[in-house]
Amino acid sequence: MSFDPKSHLSELLRAALASVAPAQTVADIVIERPRDPSHGDFASNLALQLARELKANPRQIAERLVRELPGSGWVDKAEVAGAGFINFRLAAAAKTQVVKEVLARGPDYGKRAPAGKRPKVQVEFVSANPTGPLHVGHGRGAAYGASLACLLTYAGNDVTREFYVNDAGRQMDILAVSTWLRYLDLHGEKVPFPPNAYQGAYVGEMAEQIRGAHGERYVHPAAAVLACVPPAPLRRADGDYDKAEKAQLEAHLDGLIAAGKDLLGEEWHYVHQHALSEQLADSREDLEEYGVHFDCWFSERSLFDTGMVGKAVAELEKRGHIYVQDGAKWFRSTDFGDEKDRVVQRDNGLYTYFASDIAYHANKFERGFDKVVDVWGADHHGYIPRVKGALAALGLPVERLDVTLVQFVSLFRGTERVSMSTRAGSYVTLRELRDEVGNDACRFFYMLRKQDQALDFDLDLAKSQSNDNPVYYVQYAHARVCSVLQQWDGEVKSLGDADLAPLASERELALCARLAEFPETIEAAARDYAPHAVAFYLRELAADFHAWYNAERVLVDDAAQKQARLALAVAVRRVIANGLHILGVAAPEHM
Repeated sequence: MSFDPKSHLSELLRAALASVAPAQTVADIVIERPRDPSHGDFASNLALQLARELKANPRQIAERLVRELPGSGWVDKAEVAGAGFINFRLAAAAKTQVVKEVLARGPDYGKRAPAGKRPKVQVEFVSANPTGPLHVGHGRGAAYGASLACLLTYAGNDVTREFYVNDAGRQMDILAVSTWLRYLDLHGEKVPFPPNAYQGAYVGEMAEQIRGAHGERYVHPAAAVLACVPPAPLRRADGDYDKAEKAQLEAHLDGLIAAGKDLLGEEWHYVHQHALSEQLADSREDLEEYGVHFDCWFSERSLFDTGMVGKAVAELEKRGHIYVQDGAKWFRSTDFGDEKDRVVQRDNGLYTYFASDIAYHANKFERGFDKVVDVWGADHHGYIPRVKGALAALGLPVERLDVTLVQFVSLFRGTERVSMSTRAGSYVTLRELRDEVGNDACRFFYMLRKQDQALDFDLDLAKSQSNDNPVYYVQYAHARVCSVLQQWDGEVKSLGDADLAPLASERELALCARLAEFPETIEAAARDYAPHAVAFYLRELAADFHAWYNAERVLVDDAAQKQARLALAVAVRRVIANGLHILGVAAPEHM
């Protein structure tokens, strides 16, 4: 059984408490690491907790507790500090025990085994409309969601990774009509292409695919297409349309969609599905190459096909949370803290996006998840109160839904900030970013700031092979250990039995203390949905390792010292590999 310093110190304090105040019981004795390492390895506020009940000065209580502490070979010193904190300094042997634990547990070091059944957690992330290639903003959401899912798995949860496919609704219709108009253009039928349709080259490529497979099958005269379509406003080269013109543009686009559905009839479905399938397949491939995998791709269309949307709205109506106004059905979301009520079914009978969102979240709970985590873009912050309000109205446990927001990414090439617009087609795709800086830099750099803070992505730094590049700095620590092991050419398994007594220098003991922080880092990061904390930890561990490596030789002549230092180096390598695995970053043996 591994040595747990917190449990050991807690036991010592309980023994002291039984002597100082036998009548007092404390359910949980808090043992924490001081922010300032000079204060010791661990600290407890037990005396402050007891002050009111004992009606005594907490510092005096602390001094009594310290006097009554049982002797321990794992503790070098216990002392009272400040208003009554008890600071502990561990013996060197206690600090180095972590090396043996890391070597023994290997890939499982840092993982927590729950006492009972593993909680079922669903993490839904990315969920981008399949209307074009994923861009760098999606890349941050993918990196965060995938790392969070892995982090929660390490923390003892049974995690399901899910992508919600928005394959129903207007955006997909816009992609379909954009593809069809490009297809018509290939056959000489010139319909002016709307500026608010999807502009990217991939739209033309899909049109070429349809022509190659079906020739002129879906061709209709341009005049027939435009016959019943509201006119578009005059095209502006600068794209600066006023509010009325934007509304006219959207009405024109809706008219083109209606014309496509009318002229193509049942064959509209093919164009629609071809565009959906192509873009969804591209997103899948892109994410797989990025190291982001999903257990479930959930179709929005299935919610309509199975009647789940209608069922959810009917249940809200039955519970008295729906009213009718101007022929539309409204959810009383203001009763649940939203800024205004929301339409769930329009006067034409069509359900809104919000209605399908309600049904989707109700379905999540029907699937029996203990916790549901949604990863949304920051521009969706307004959806949180209305979705939670709808779940509360349905009588579902809202406290089991957590929504975490991912802020935008600003990509810099030199001093130039690159703008992005999906319909306009002028954006940097995730694939382009990966091709330029590599998957590892992408995944790690996205974790260098908390997900709800805006991120400036420095391309030049991400590509540099220097200690200023954080991913290079961490990976280089792993590779350095591998290089030492190649020079040593011994059996790594034998290091598990190494005598660690020679690990006595300040740097070596500090490195051991850093290794011991890894499980705590995982636990706290999982609790706070904060995988960036793992990236920060790895930078600190790498810094401690490089400082030690540059100051001390590992392959010294003294056999015992060499074995001890090799064991420490291999433990560092293992923890770096475990941390990089959580972040989806490779742990290379050569740099």
